[in-house]
Amino acid sequence: MTLSDKLPPQSTHALDQERIRRAPKVLLHDHLDGGLRPETIIELAAAIGYQDLPTTDPAALAVWFRDAADSGSLERYLETFAHTCAVMQTGEALFRIAAECAEDLAADGVVYAEVRYAPEQHLAGGLTLDEVVDVVNAGFRAGERRAAEAGRRIRVGTLLCAMRHADRAVEIAELAVAHRDRGVVGFDIAGGEIGNPAARHAEAFNYLRSQGARVTIHAGEAVGAESIHEAVLRCGAHRIGHGVRITDDITIGADGRVTLGRLASYVRDQRIALEVCPTSNLQTGAATGYAEHPIDLLRRLGFRVCLNTDNRLVSGTSMTQEFQHLRDTFGYGTAELEEFTVHAAKAAFLPFDERTALINEVIRPGYAQLRAWELSRVPVGETAAAPAA
Repeated sequence: MTLSDKLPPQSTHALDQERIRRAPKVLLHDHLDGGLRPETIIELAAAIGYQDLPTTDPAALAVWFRDAADSGSLERYLETFAHTCAVMQTGEALFRIAAECAEDLAADGVVYAEVRYAPEQHLAGGLTLDEVVDVVNAGFRAGERRAAEAGRRIRVGTLLCAMRHADRAVEIAELAVAHRDRGVVGFDIAGGEIGNPAARHAEAFNYLRSQGARVTIHAGEAVGAESIHEAVLRCGAHRIGHGVRITDDITIGADGRVTLGRLASYVRDQRIALEVCPTSNLQTGAATGYAEHPIDLLRRLGFRVCLNTDNRLVSGTSMTQEFQHLRDTFGYGTAELEEFTVHAAKAAFLPFDERTALINEVIRPGYAQLRAWELSRVPVGETAAAPAA
């Protein structure tokens, strides 16, 4: 079968920015330390006497983060997280940052999010691992309440990351299991793929499997399909963070005929979600441009593709902006945005009944209203009600 035989129909209506923002969205791959408000970084830095920020002007700082990430320099890219983590070492700071994260996502139309961070990176101020998890979860609950008071609905789950290059994976896995009834929904391995195979933390993954815990693993971004193979078939990942290098196991002939290798077929057929982050992938060199990004190919081939932000501050992005890039590049509209959202909801680390309720009671009605809105052609801000958040 050729690729053209498999293509679903494209949307016929273009979505403007405000309609995209109001549409209900699900976000599964977002780093807490990569999404701070510039104003918050500056205020927290002043409070603790941290003087290494490149600027104390919020607008200029936001530009600096994006430029540093776009520079092609690994040193400058890593420096961005040195600044954010420096101001994330107290309970008060972590609570504020988590609450603002939930509020910011809700304002962007996100109705469910799984936000990840590495607790081991927030101990310099004397907090314990358990205290870090408790205060971040408390911050998310506060942000959910504030969003509700503003008329926006959001629920935030936490993913705890262990670092590939460190030796605390078992400890973090145990932490995730201990807190899984108090806001933690799963476990992740993050950090540089090159030279740090996920399988070196096999003990942690064996423990998580024995506890029935949910696992996502960063793989297939800097390293090829072998990293995804390891994550899925050796470590038991239920989802893959990024995963764009699955295309290494896909062949498209000159006649357009598509052949999936055994790994690609397994990932697609088992509905293992790919947490794709287009803008971040461009910054790290996993793709050279939006038009060359494999997200459209993977979607058309039937993979469970989810759209994500990765690091909102560092990438200068949001869920709305990520979809705008795909709209402008591939002509996507309401149908594709809903498809990404439903895929993400189905892959969320929530109980089945809660995923079903999220889809049937929030997402589907929101997009039905958005389609009715398109048909009515009522300008934004006039009498038609916005899609339910």
